[in-house]
Amino acid sequence: MHLVLSDASILPISAELSFEATDPYTVRVAFTGAHSTSTWLIGRELFAHGILADTTAPAGTGDVRIWRDEDPTYLLIALSGVEGEALLAGPAEAFIRFLNSTVAVVPFGNESAHMEDEISRLIVSLLDA
Repeated sequence: MHLVLSDASILPISAELSFEATDPYTVRVAFTGAHSTSTWLIGRELFAHGILADTTAPAGTGDVRIWRDEDPTYLLIALSGVEGEALLAGPAEAFIRFLNSTVAVVPFGNESAHMEDEISRLIVSLLDA
């Protein structure tokens, strides 16, 4: 991926995406640059909407917005947090493959069934405390 700076220059960064069936609504993304790492939790559904979105109507309205670039081979991710804002660009195909792999583990619409065991364990731990 690339971090797009305000002067349109770019810096290479890596993005490691991970998904757990026990937390099926969330994708964890660790962005690593030359001197720092920042981890974001982003809704899996937001990624799905972002892959289909374009510049005129990005997916997301809060701290994370995702859309396809004018060159649709790129996916853009805008992040806004207490430390500032960042615009990241990466190959859309890699995100599509990752999203498809998550759907193979937990299809959209079946997330709550995967949460039942986790919720039960949490309730038991709270009652035992």
